[in-house]
Amino acid sequence: QVQLVESGGGLVQPGGSLRLSCVASGSIFSINFMGWYRQNPGKERDLVAAIVSGGSANYADSVKGRFNISRDNAKNTVYLQMNSLKPEDTAVYYCKHVLKTTRRGLFSDYWGQGTQVTVSS
Repeated sequence: QVQLVESGGGLVQPGGSLRLSCVASGSIFSINFMGWYRQNPGKERDLVAAIVSGGSANYADSVKGRFNISRDNAKNTVYLQMNSLKPEDTAVYYCKHVLKTTRRGLFSDYWGQGTQVTVSS
């Protein structure tokens, strides 16, 4: 059983910073993709940032230059450093890992439970 646990959300003023963490635990053989998504009520879940096993990262246009994604492979952990936060960044943030649990297994999606980020004065 694989579990993803996020932390680091909260309330911050516009212009402030937060750092989200997502650690995966359980039977993990290989992680190919780690990503952060966000969602507001009634809206679709959108990709914010992603990083693949080779280290390449991509970002949504709305967060480029403000957010930075990084990963610690030894800890099965992905981070999202969020700077210069804006009210429109308010959302529930979810992490996703694409991983396989055995050498011959297939890659599957695993999601965290979500963490609320609120940017408000």
